[in-house]
Amino acid sequence: MQSREEILDQLYELVGPYSEQPIELSEQTRIMDDVGLDSMKVMELVMQIEDLFDVSVPLNILPDVNTIGDLAKHLETLLQDS
Repeated sequence: MQSREEILDQLYELVGPYSEQPIELSEQTRIMDDVGLDSMKVMELVMQIEDLFDVSVPLNILPDVNTIGDLAKHLETLLQDS
């Protein structure tokens, strides 16, 4: 089982390249507003997350995911349940 910090580190690595401008990523970084992801890029990111963490991310959680911290919280739950 991965720790929250490990999950966050991996998410930072995945999300970082999507940002058009260099930004400091944190748990409070808003995925769409701060990083600038549109809906298509969010779906690409979800596919990368599913491959990296070997989980299936239910699309119905996406409206509740605004920040990298939100995403990490949901991933923790998914990883515990798998």
